[in-house]
Amino acid sequence: MAIGNVTPDSFYAASRLGSEHALLEWAHRVLSEGASILDIGACSTRPGSTPVDEEGEWRRLEPALAALRHELPDVSLSIDTFRPEIARRALDAFGPMTINDVTGGCEAMYEVVRQWNVPYIWTLCGQLDLPAQRPEMNGLQLILDPGFGFIGSTETDYGCLRQLDTLKRYGRPVLVGVSRKSIVWRPLGITPEESLSATQVLHLYALQHGANILRVHDVKEAKQTVCLFDMLNS
Repeated sequence: MAIGNVTPDSFYAASRLGSEHALLEWAHRVLSEGASILDIGACSTRPGSTPVDEEGEWRRLEPALAALRHELPDVSLSIDTFRPEIARRALDAFGPMTINDVTGGCEAMYEVVRQWNVPYIWTLCGQLDLPAQRPEMNGLQLILDPGFGFIGSTETDYGCLRQLDTLKRYGRPVLVGVSRKSIVWRPLGITPEESLSATQVLHLYALQHGANILRVHDVKEAKQTVCLFDMLNS
């Protein structure tokens, strides 16, 4: 899953796509490098950020989705949003796509994805021992995301990563998003811009412990990691 942000304030500057030309150029490049899903964000959720309001998010997102659907009608899209109305408007206007909700959701969001029967990335914020009964989640195509970067400290992120394989018991796809986040660069005393190779170390660990989807900034390098992991396990 390739990360593309139509925002001016996402934490990793290279992921910011400030024009339609930049967006489409990025989309063609990451697809050629091996991306399977394009994840588009129009409202930064980095720690400490101030989210743009709902209409501001839609003003950024709508032309981006329109351009992608026109240029690449068959590509699998995901939108990174925590707002049920944004999800509804996107689905109504552009058809089925994955909803990536970093907040863990609410009944209104669950109802939107249930009505459309689309995949829903459920961010667990470190709570890997899921309640046995969650009636509001019935009928949803869940993808489980531990929520690295939204759990707490770097230490709690690593504690969660060490327990990643416990999610396999639920029989749902597991998504891991650690790309260039503080879990990678803070222990090493480097910057997000310097964290490409270290990110691949955690990608390999995640694959070894049950990750099915990697949400990444650097598709070519992540694809190489996946290919070598597959070679090791063939």
